[in-house]
Amino acid sequence: MLSVTMLLCGSRIHAVTYPIKHVEAGDSLEIPGKLTIRLVTKHQNYNAEDTITQDSDIDSPKSVNFSPDGKKYYINSLEGCCTVVYDAVTHRKLKVIDHKFDGSETQLWGKPSELFPFTHYFENVNCFNGKPVEGCFSHGGRFFWAPYYRRTFDINAQDPSAMCIIDTEKDEIVRLMETGPLPKMVVVSHDGKRLAVTHWGDNTVGIIDIEGEDPFAWRYLSCPAITKKLVLNYSLTKQIDRDSDSGLKLRGTVFLPGDSLLLVSRMCGDGGFGVVDVRRGEYLGMLTGMLENTRHMLVSNGYVYMSCNIEGYVQRVPVKKILEAVGRMKNKTAVVTGFETCKVNPGARTICISPDGRYLFAACNSSSSLVVVDTQSMKVIGSMTADSFPVGLDVSPDGKWLITTSQGRSNGGGNAVDIFELSIR
Repeated sequence: MLSVTMLLCGSRIHAVTYPIKHVEAGDSLEIPGKLTIRLVTKHQNYNAEDTITQDSDIDSPKSVNFSPDGKKYYINSLEGCCTVVYDAVTHRKLKVIDHKFDGSETQLWGKPSELFPFTHYFENVNCFNGKPVEGCFSHGGRFFWAPYYRRTFDINAQDPSAMCIIDTEKDEIVRLMETGPLPKMVVVSHDGKRLAVTHWGDNTVGIIDIEGEDPFAWRYLSCPAITKKLVLNYSLTKQIDRDSDSGLKLRGTVFLPGDSLLLVSRMCGDGGFGVVDVRRGEYLGMLTGMLENTRHMLVSNGYVYMSCNIEGYVQRVPVKKILEAVGRMKNKTAVVTGFETCKVNPGARTICISPDGRYLFAACNSSSSLVVVDTQSMKVIGSMTADSFPVGLDVSPDGKWLITTSQGRSNGGGNAVDIFELSIR
């Protein structure tokens, strides 16, 4: 089976054909003296005959997050409009959290922030199915946050979306919060006092005060625009491709150490990092110097790591180089120097680093592969096939498990969660 994807290159559109791949339990990658990765099982929804691994709740799985205590992992099933919770040792399904609301959940909504007014839809706006995208934990793992790609009635994602807050002790939604259009990344500051949600849909990022243990006390502090907030006025009856028609396509988001600065990557054009002063809620300017199409970012051991999606690279740069560039910013721009670059495979999406900091793992979508990078040398040391087409990735806190989510594309591949056992020497 093949999947055909349209890629925009300059002013020309090219059709690229990718083979559909599936992996079987027992497939492994051995890197002598360093590590072994072995597929032990999966959750999948493409082969009903395999009753052991078949799971009907896996419908376009977008992301995976291990709980900080390593006991559970959470799969955001985008088109299934649910979050599926599994035991991290037995991989047994524990709970399915539905994101389907009929308007009766008034007790879950806090007071509106007034930052996100509805401009196209005004009736029954709290009746919708939510499509969970990314996720993160706060308060030591007590709460799990999942933003919704859009409210299902909003076909072109031009009005406010929402996100849920799940109490992980009960695995139940305890609060719903409004967001801007097309929220994707959600991250918590190092001190646990602030949370940022990045809006792909209109070039903004919301900053929320999450101090204290009461979800209804949490509130938006600001929602700065990166360069310029988009004015959205699309059709209410004809759907367009909002993944492409979304301005800067803001994606990767990280708090820098100290939590006073937030970096937000843009996937459009020649890329760049928007810099936000968290305390003042103010956009400071754009940093350049990295490769284009930066999708995912993380901070580890004094570096900012990033994946560069289409061409398939991983880069890193010392945090101090970022801070130096911010310090010499003029006219809201500055160039960052000191990048190290490693070619992985096309379609580099989510990246994560082993708990000991020695290895970086990259889910490479177009090539349907899981790639391992040695962080000391910043060189690829191994690669193995994953189910087509991987987007999400996480490693357990004890470094024993690695999970990828394969969302699929063009009605091909995907609907698979691959569970790998890690043995790091």
